[in-house]
Amino acid sequence: MRDVAVVAFTQSQSKRREVNLNDTEIVIPVIDELKKSKNLKNEDMDFVCSGSSDYLAGAPFAFVMGLDAVGAWPPVCESHVEMDGAWALYEAWVKIQMGYAEVALVYGFGKPSMGDLPLTMALQLDPYTQTPLWPDAVSMAALQARICLEGGVLTDREMAECASRDRRNAKDNPYAQVKGDFTPEQILADPYLVNPLRKHDCSPISDGASAVLLVAGDRAKDYCDRPAWIKGIEHICEPLDLNVRDLTRSRSTEIAAEKACVGKAKVDVAELSAPFSHQEVLVERALGLRADTNINPSGGAMAGNPMMAVGLSRIGEAAKRIWDGSAGRAVAHATSGPCLQQNLVCVLEGN
Repeated sequence: MRDVAVVAFTQSQSKRREVNLNDTEIVIPVIDELKKSKNLKNEDMDFVCSGSSDYLAGAPFAFVMGLDAVGAWPPVCESHVEMDGAWALYEAWVKIQMGYAEVALVYGFGKPSMGDLPLTMALQLDPYTQTPLWPDAVSMAALQARICLEGGVLTDREMAECASRDRRNAKDNPYAQVKGDFTPEQILADPYLVNPLRKHDCSPISDGASAVLLVAGDRAKDYCDRPAWIKGIEHICEPLDLNVRDLTRSRSTEIAAEKACVGKAKVDVAELSAPFSHQEVLVERALGLRADTNINPSGGAMAGNPMMAVGLSRIGEAAKRIWDGSAGRAVAHATSGPCLQQNLVCVLEGN
């Protein structure tokens, strides 16, 4: 396997509604900032891969417009995934492993404020038996949370503590959308949004974008004094139908964590992309994180949730802790699909 490292990361501020910019205009300054930070030119990039969703824009091949952010000249070798940018990073990592690239730019972007996101997510479901019922994403997550609570898997207190921690951590993140000091007691006193989920149990709807630069081998040190080397990466998908899955655990995260060797050594920092508090608890357990792991120092997805960029941002946030020396080993997580259907785990190390 070739050594591949994350050497640069930029992101936009997560906003509930970006009124004056379209999705392409959101990603342009993010990529420009990344290029300028590393004095990078288009001819330096062997591969470009993006993650976005045409459903958010409501137009076919909407992702093509995102290439305007990269630049039309000289031509680039490019690909796209209809997924979070974390999965685009996986494709770029494979491209480098196959020897087709040395330097790869990866970006993800989305503007879900253009539509009704919870209902739009119903389009991920089975088109014959589920989508026609239009179950919104929050209600489906609430169903999962109810099963966990009534099964004794977790408590509403654990969910509130998770939400409290993430919002407190996000106070140090200038890109976060939701932040502040909220005690678990305050959160538990809030009315239900969709029983048993309260507002603080849910990640915000966010417009935004992020970008990452991957570089292979010794060239990584030309771009970064302390590269964040990808030591393990895996993604696993569970069946779409909820009735054939155990919703009280994230089996796909467990398998991905095992294959990425998360448990091989101590994890200093973990950045999780779970969009609901009970799902974050399930992912923490699936990864086997210890009590001394610093979880979501950025606030995670609960503090800012730009669709199709939030998972890629978790990898970038984890890499930042490697670069500044505050972590020697970090784990980043991304998810997609209803109730943690698909999960990606990436292990980063400083040596």
